Amino acid sequence: MPSVVKINVLTVPDEQREVLEKRFASRAGAVENSDGFEWFELLRPVEGTDQYLVYTRWRSEADFQAWMEGPMQAAHRGGGGEGQERPKPAASGSTLWSFEVVQQAAPKG
Repeated sequence: MPSVVKINVLTVPDEQREVLEKRFASRAGAVENSDGFEWFELLRPVEGTDQYLVYTRWRSEADFQAWMEGPMQAAHRGGGGEGQERPKPAASGSTLWSFEVVQQAAPKG
């Protein structure tokens, strides 16, 4: 069964880039401990777009869905702390792309 790739395309205004990157840096590794998780990358746009790509690879669609319904929702519900407002999103839009891995290559060593 091939791995699945999920790419979350986040539209991030220039003034929110640093906020977004800091939030990902402080996310306490929640996804890395999820069953079926294989890889994560946050990709910053270099030129011509305001869209960040959040790349994750999973052993299966079921593993991704289990993360979405559990740890991901819990992580996104938090943020404000006791009695504080939850911070507003750094992204102004989000689209999820889904792929199956049909070919891959690694460096020959």
